[in-house]
Amino acid sequence: MAYSSVLVAGGTGFIGGHLVARLAETGVAIIVPTRHAERARHLLVLPGVDVVEANVNDEATLDRLLKNVDAVINLVGVLHSAAGPAGSPYGPGFAHAHVALPRKIVAACGANKVRRYLHMSALGADSKGPSMYSRSKADGELAAKSDPALAVTIFRPSVVFGEDDHFLNLFAHLQRILPVILLGGANAKLQPVYVKDVALAYVNALENPAAIGKTYEIAGPEVYTLRELVRLAGIYSGHSRPIIGLPEPLARFMALLMEHMPGRPLMSRDNLASLKVDNVASGPIDPALLPKPTPLEAIAPFCLRPRTGGVEEVVINPPTVL
Repeated sequence: MAYSSVLVAGGTGFIGGHLVARLAETGVAIIVPTRHAERARHLLVLPGVDVVEANVNDEATLDRLLKNVDAVINLVGVLHSAAGPAGSPYGPGFAHAHVALPRKIVAACGANKVRRYLHMSALGADSKGPSMYSRSKADGELAAKSDPALAVTIFRPSVVFGEDDHFLNLFAHLQRILPVILLGGANAKLQPVYVKDVALAYVNALENPAAIGKTYEIAGPEVYTLRELVRLAGIYSGHSRPIIGLPEPLARFMALLMEHMPGRPLMSRDNLASLKVDNVASGPIDPALLPKPTPLEAIAPFCLRPRTGGVEEVVINPPTVL
């Protein structure tokens, strides 16, 4: 492998764990910085992986981590942020994770002569988009491309699914505990992509000279409405419930209430705003990066299937959709 040492920021997350495992298969040395080393115990068994307790947002720490690195992969992202001051395009959480951190990474790459940078954006990134999330992702892309000497590839994945994801599993869980699902943005279109396909695309792009300077949309083979995906999550988990689509004013009110509940919000007004734009790729991904995207139906039933008496089974009971 041309790049012998790769730093993966965000490597302890859902996508990061799969990407680090895929990279480890190539024999490359991998550095995974994290502020909470206990969250990375599952990575320690992988060959060539060095988990370092460190805060990549600290510029001096980032500079030290990049001293002997050939490439950087940045997967860091957040789904929620408080609103920013009046007139600002996004809140401080999005600014910190999606814009400031890429700037710091690019600067540290330049200072340490790191040659390659792979950056995680999002499908629908748009500086004039309807949500703080999409606007901050667009500005993050500009930050990633701010040094013309750095070989950059940007990825824009749709919603990512797989075992232990935070999307289908959330809706499966809600259908286990609630008698009915009240759903905002029910008719929004999404093109979910399998997490291992995302990992494969990154690994294939890392050493592909043709990928330098490109921005790739990564999506699965099929387009679904959010309502259809929630329905499938209920079917595959064996707890299908009626799904009621909410009009936008009521959906926004419910999202507002969720924002003020303890813990991480299940839905925010900004999440709802993101759903105003269909999360669908403009065309197929380059087969050199991802030869054949995996259908959701080939994976999700096995990730969500119920367990009864130690025996796993798929239970299909068509739900009511209103």
